[in-house]
Amino acid sequence: MLSPTLTRPWLVADLGAPMRVLSFAPYRPGFVTAQHIVWRELRNADLPPEVCVSDWISSEMTKAGHAEAVGMLTSRNVTKYQRTEAEVDGIRVAAMATVGLGNAERIGSRTPRDWGVEQFGTINIAVQLSEALTETAQIEALTIAAQARTAAVMEAGLRFPHGPVTGTGTDCLALAAPDGAKEYAGLHTALGEAIGVAVYEAVAKGAAGWVAENPEMMRKVFGG
Repeated sequence: MLSPTLTRPWLVADLGAPMRVLSFAPYRPGFVTAQHIVWRELRNADLPPEVCVSDWISSEMTKAGHAEAVGMLTSRNVTKYQRTEAEVDGIRVAAMATVGLGNAERIGSRTPRDWGVEQFGTINIAVQLSEALTETAQIEALTIAAQARTAAVMEAGLRFPHGPVTGTGTDCLALAAPDGAKEYAGLHTALGEAIGVAVYEAVAKGAAGWVAENPEMMRKVFGG
């Protein structure tokens, strides 16, 4: 599950077979069929103001042979990715995450910022489930992954004057599952528990690593 291949600036998670992937990724979002979920690391020079982001990522994915994948963008060093697995009652979940928090935000606010885009970071997560789900259950599963991400970020302890950080302004999640009849994926299910464990651990480890690497950013943005 989620077998990683790293060739910077690309990080590729192989699902092992084509699956239904649900995401709001910038490349091939929504419900699509894919075998790979891909991160593309980028910098300011990759996307000057005159460049259309959707055209750029489409071109990059095609040139790199990832035209049929789901694609996410990050300024986080992709070598810092975290991969975790959880199993509950025979149901397996794998998660991979890159975590940057320079682009941190508090839900319900838009925090003024004056630092450069090169310092931005985002949280990009891929999740793979062993359980075969309906589309509705897959939507529910994505909300559980989002909840686990938020819990991990909040427990990392970053705060603005108006409240704790809950995520970044450009987070992205992609969740892959076989097509099937399972109708529920909530917190009271084994699947929901496994999603929570895997995603929480991946994001928590990634957040701890980012905090340790960025003492100057911690002082500048969060007063830490």
